[in-house]
Amino acid sequence: MVKNKKILIVGLANKYSIAAGIAESLYENGAKLGFSIQNERFEKFINEFSKNYDSDFTQICDLSNDIEIKDLIKKAVDKWGKIDGIVHSVGFAPADQLSGNIEECISREGFQIAHDISSYSFSGVIKEAYPHMSNNSSIITLTYIGSQQATPNYNVMGMAKASLEASVRYFSSTLGEKGVRVNSISAGPIKTLAASGIKGFKSMLNKHGANTPLARNITAREVGNTATFLLSDMSSGITGQTIYVDGGYNIQSMDFD
Repeated sequence: MVKNKKILIVGLANKYSIAAGIAESLYENGAKLGFSIQNERFEKFINEFSKNYDSDFTQICDLSNDIEIKDLIKKAVDKWGKIDGIVHSVGFAPADQLSGNIEECISREGFQIAHDISSYSFSGVIKEAYPHMSNNSSIITLTYIGSQQATPNYNVMGMAKASLEASVRYFSSTLGEKGVRVNSISAGPIKTLAASGIKGFKSMLNKHGANTPLARNITAREVGNTATFLLSDMSSGITGQTIYVDGGYNIQSMDFD
C-alpha cells in the first residue's frame, strides 16, 4: 500500500505512543520512515527505535520553534528529495490545564501553549513541507472527540483539537490542486504518555471501552492501519476528513441496555 513511500513521522515519544503503532503498520507495508523527536531527552530511545524500522533519518525538532521546523523539513528533503507523507502526532497542554472545571483552571498562558504545540505545529510543518511534497502525497494528524463534545478534564486540549481539525479542512481545500491530501484520525482513548496527563484518564478509558458498539477499546495498531490507508494511494479520493477510529463511540447519543 505504501511501498517505498518516504514518510516523516513528527512527534514520536515512546514505543507505546500512537505514532509507534502507525510506524509499525507503515513499515510492514513497505514505507521508508523518518522520525522527529522533541528534544535530546528522547534521543537514546529514537536511535534504538529507528533501527527496528531501517530508518536512516532522525531529527530533533522543537515544534514551538519555526527555525527548527524549517531545518527539519530541509534535512528530510536533502535526504529524500521529495516527501510522500507526513504523520503529525503531537499534543500538549500544561498539566494544570487538564484537571477540573475549565472556568477554574484555564489561563492565557496554558491556552496559548496548548494551541501552539497541538495545533499550530501542524500548520507550521505543512507550510514548510508542501512545496517539497510529491504529487499524490498525504498528510495526517491525530485528534480526539473532545474537540466536538465536552469531555471532563480535557479542557483546552479540546479547544486546540477543534482548531487542529479546522486546519485540516482549510489546508485540504487549497492543497488538493497541488496533489496533497490532508486528513485527521480521531482515535478513541489509548494509554499513552500524553494521555496519562489527563486527570481521570483511567476512568475515561474504562467507560469508553464499555460503551462502544465494539464493546472494547481500540489499539494503536488499529489507528496505524487506518493511517497507512490514508497515506496510501488507496485513499486517493479522500481529503479534508476526520476519520473516527473509536470502536463506533462517536455515533451513539446514549447508552443502550
